[in-house]
Amino acid sequence: MKKEIKFSLLYRDMWQSSGKYQPRADQLARIAPLIIEMGCFARVETNGGAFEQVNLLYGENPNNAVRTFTKPLNEVGIQTHMLDRGLNGLRMYPVPADVRKLMYKVKKAQGVDITRIFCGLNDVRNIIPSITYALEAGMIPQASLCITFSPVHTVEYYSDIAEQLIAAGAPEICLKDMAGIGRPVMLGKLVKAIKDKHPEVIIEYHGHSGPGFSMASILEVCENGADIIDVAMEPLSWGKVHPDVLSVQAMLKDAGFQVPEINMKAYMKARSLTQEFIDDFLGYFIDPTNKHTSSLLIGSGLPGGMMGSMMADLKGVQSGINMYLKSKNQNELSIDDLLVMLFDEVAYVWPKLGYPPLVTPFSQYVKNVALMNVMQMVKGEERWSMIDSHTWDMILGKSGKLPGELAPEIIELAKSKGYEFTDENPQDNFPDALETYKKEMDDNGWEYGPDNEELFELAMHDRQYRDYRSGIAKKRFEDELQRAKDAEMQKNGFTEEDIKKLKRAKAEPITALEKGQVFWDASFESGSTPPAIGQKFYPEETFCYIGTLWGTYDKIPANFSGRIVEVCVKQGAHVNKGDILAYIERIELFA
Repeated sequence: MKKEIKFSLLYRDMWQSSGKYQPRADQLARIAPLIIEMGCFARVETNGGAFEQVNLLYGENPNNAVRTFTKPLNEVGIQTHMLDRGLNGLRMYPVPADVRKLMYKVKKAQGVDITRIFCGLNDVRNIIPSITYALEAGMIPQASLCITFSPVHTVEYYSDIAEQLIAAGAPEICLKDMAGIGRPVMLGKLVKAIKDKHPEVIIEYHGHSGPGFSMASILEVCENGADIIDVAMEPLSWGKVHPDVLSVQAMLKDAGFQVPEINMKAYMKARSLTQEFIDDFLGYFIDPTNKHTSSLLIGSGLPGGMMGSMMADLKGVQSGINMYLKSKNQNELSIDDLLVMLFDEVAYVWPKLGYPPLVTPFSQYVKNVALMNVMQMVKGEERWSMIDSHTWDMILGKSGKLPGELAPEIIELAKSKGYEFTDENPQDNFPDALETYKKEMDDNGWEYGPDNEELFELAMHDRQYRDYRSGIAKKRFEDELQRAKDAEMQKNGFTEEDIKKLKRAKAEPITALEKGQVFWDASFESGSTPPAIGQKFYPEETFCYIGTLWGTYDKIPANFSGRIVEVCVKQGAHVNKGDILAYIERIELFA
């Protein structure tokens, strides 16, 4: 019998690779016992990456979500792990060192055992400090190698990086094959190279299934000494996500490895509950193309999770490009035409930009440059004329050292703009900032939270946290969700009038108590605007005013807790007693 292979369920990444949002805390509380009951997972990915940020975007406190999810897993001894972007922490741009240090203390206190640290450029200067901070906080630092396929990304290249990370104190190495384009044989050789020198180091393989290599890669890394395999489960496995635990277990069991048994009754319950979350609201933000594998990803090397946003980008520029072509009496381009052009352009610009591994945020930078180049070339203009500031930071070395050499034309373009290249430690560009955020918390009368977790959220995601605290995020999300629901219904053949009737059927009318003129606030000015769709009202609140024939202004109360689904009259409109002013959907308790 061969060695034991353990499984880690990527419940966070399953959602992030499928769509925009993550489950709510109450949903995570329901799925955790079933994950435990399945009995086959040594680890579960609970948070990190975009998890906290997307929670804030829909108006939920991410700290509650993390604690809710980790607690039952901690109690039964399942290790929890998070994704950590090194210099960028949990966001898309660099984080001050004092905020990075605080992150590990907060996450350890919240019940997260392991932090998977990666740098999109594989620059050890961005990873090693996080290894130190994690060890100081009592977390297990798992240092990552961002896997891609290029002339510079060889076994020797990755082995050298692994040596430096292990010497810095990392007891674990993750092969983060974020686009799933790592070639199976090369990955097997890399695992063997690390294990031959460091048999005690745990190696975990993380491979997306987008272009179709992942099952072969899993078998190769296990044959060469890997210890843990990241897996997904239905209904969010395969496609641009990860292989399903059922298939991985069956393959490895047949190959003679010791693998855990799976409680299929619990698997089916967890599968059904995850589908319930999709049907609740998360499915409205899942791009259906993320359920498909695509061999086209081999050539571009882009992560599969980017396909949804990339197709949206292409649809956004298609009309403008075709309008231009039509004006020149040239043939218009289909989405497929543009997709092939974009993939070809990514393959062209990637080596010229120094082969940055195509992972967040550098995959976005390369894709954006390629897209702008395509737009310019269609118009007969030069490449490289539209490069944003974040991409320039990568080119100039402010984010870290690029793996390959920049093309001479890129160097010349930088010099022509007066830009300077740097090889200084990227962290030096971002001074400590916690004291500034503490002052903001104090000025607003906000509590720092248990283990300073609220302070951390402000410091890590300041704009999103402010929107969360003000309620703007919740309102914005509710509007977005309603638009998504309406769009889905229209796609299924419902007219706007059908949708309006369905909303009214679930709501209650607010009616005029007197004949008169409608005013939406106590200023009684002509410019007052009706409440927005989704706006909340409580029973004691005034919904609007009716200006009567006798010169008085009668208050129209909301009468119950609810949320606006439709406003039926405009400011200043004349109504009769009993006329419907708006519809409010009753909600007893607000989240």
